[in-house]
Amino acid sequence: MALMQKRQNLVLAIAVLASFVAFLDGSVINVALPAISRELGGGISTQQWVVDAYLITLGSLILVAGSLSDVYGRIVILRLGLIGFGVSSLLCAIAPTGEILIIARAVQGISGALLVPSSLAIILSNFSGAAQAKAIGQWTGFTSAAFILGPLLGGVFVDLASWRYVFAINVVPIAVTLYLLALLKQKDERDKGTSIDYLGAVLGVFGVGLPVFALIEQEHFGWGNPIILGSMVLGILALAAFIWREKVARQPMVPLGLFAVRNFGWGNIATTFIYAAFALGGFLLAVFLQQVAGYPATLAGLATLPVTVLSILLSSRVGALAGKYGPRLFMTVGPLVAAGGFFLFMFASAEADYWTQILPGVLLFGLGLTITVAPLTSAILGSIDARQAGIGSAINNAVSRVAGLIAIAFVGVIVGSKLEVGGFQHGSAVTAVLLVLGGVTSWIGIRNGAKPAPVTFDASSTAAAPQG
Repeated sequence: MALMQKRQNLVLAIAVLASFVAFLDGSVINVALPAISRELGGGISTQQWVVDAYLITLGSLILVAGSLSDVYGRIVILRLGLIGFGVSSLLCAIAPTGEILIIARAVQGISGALLVPSSLAIILSNFSGAAQAKAIGQWTGFTSAAFILGPLLGGVFVDLASWRYVFAINVVPIAVTLYLLALLKQKDERDKGTSIDYLGAVLGVFGVGLPVFALIEQEHFGWGNPIILGSMVLGILALAAFIWREKVARQPMVPLGLFAVRNFGWGNIATTFIYAAFALGGFLLAVFLQQVAGYPATLAGLATLPVTVLSILLSSRVGALAGKYGPRLFMTVGPLVAAGGFFLFMFASAEADYWTQILPGVLLFGLGLTITVAPLTSAILGSIDARQAGIGSAINNAVSRVAGLIAIAFVGVIVGSKLEVGGFQHGSAVTAVLLVLGGVTSWIGIRNGAKPAPVTFDASSTAAAPQG
C-alpha cells in the first residue's frame, strides 16, 4: 500500500510539473512584452505574434495530442513534449531577433499541446475512484498556481535581470520532470484501435493560422495586398474543409455531434466570447500599465494579483452554489460583473493611479471571472456522457485558446499600431462588450438541470450522436 501511495505521489508530481510549464508560459508572457519589444523591435505587431504564435500551435494541435498519446504511448509523448518545450524555451531565451523568437514560440506551442493531455492521461491511468477525483483536484490547484507565479516571476525577471530568463527558467522544472519520469519506470500504454486524423490537424492549423496572420499583418500591408487577402481566403477555405473533414473522418478530432447537446453547444459559444475578452483585456492591461502608465514590470504583474486571490478564495464556494442552483445564473451574472470592471478601465488616465483607476476594475473583473469559470466548465462537461468528458474538455480548451488568439490578432484593428490612452479605453470597451455577449449567450442558451446526453457510436466513427 505504501509503495502504491509513493508511486501515485510520483505520478502526480510528474503530471503537475509537466503541465505547470505550459500554464506558466501562458500567464508570464504579457508582462514581458514591452521589454521584448524594446529590445527586439517590431512594436505591437511583434507583441501580438509572440503571444499568438504559441496559441496558434497549442490551440490547433491540443485536440490531436490525445490521439498521439493513445497511438505512441503517454510516456513517450509526454517525454517528447518536455524535451521540445525545453529546447524551444532555450531558443526563445537566446533569440537574436523577433522573427526567431516567434518561430521558437510556435515550437513551444506544439510542445505544450503534447504536455497537458498526456499529463492528465497518466493521472487517469494511475488513479481511480475518489483518489482520481482528488488527484485531478490537486493537479488543478497546483497548475492554477502558475497563474499566480507567472506575472510575478515575469515582472521580477524583467526588472532585475532580463526578459530572457522568463523562458530560460522553464529548463529547471523540465529537467526535474524528466528525472522523475526515469524514476517512475512505468510501462507505456498504447491503444491499437486509435488512429490520427493528420489531414484534420493540418487543415485546423491552416484554418486558424492564416486568418490570424492576415488580421495581424493587415496593419502593415493593407487588406488589398494579395498576401493578406489570399491568406484570409485560404484560411477560411481551410476552416470550412476542416469542418467537412470532421464530419466524414473515421475518428475525428472534434465529434461535431457533441455540439447538438444544448449546454455543450451554447456553453462553447459563451466560452468564445468570454475567453476572447479575458485574453484581450489581459493583454491590453499588462501593456498599458507598462508602456503608457510607466509601471515597472513587477508592479504590472502584481496589479492583477487580486484576480487570482479571489479565484482561489471563492472558486470552490461558487462551484458548490452552482451545483446547487444550476450554472445559468452564474454564467450570466459573472461576465456582466467582469464587464463592469472593464467599463471602469475606460476612465483610466495616462497616470493610471492604481488605487482609484485600476484596483476597482481589477476587483470587479476578478469577482466576475470567479463567478463564471467553474459553472461554465460544469455546464459544458456535465451536459455530455462521462465517456466523452476527455474530448469534451479538450474541445472546450481548444475553443478558449483559439478565441484568445483571435482576440489578440484583432488588437491592431482595435487600438491601432501603438497603444495609447485612447486605444486602451477603446479596447476596454470592446472587452466589456464581449463579456456582455458572453453573459447574454449564457442566459439564452444554458439550461439548469440538464442531464448528460446519452450517446450512441456509429460502427465506422467515434463521433457521438445525442439522442432525443
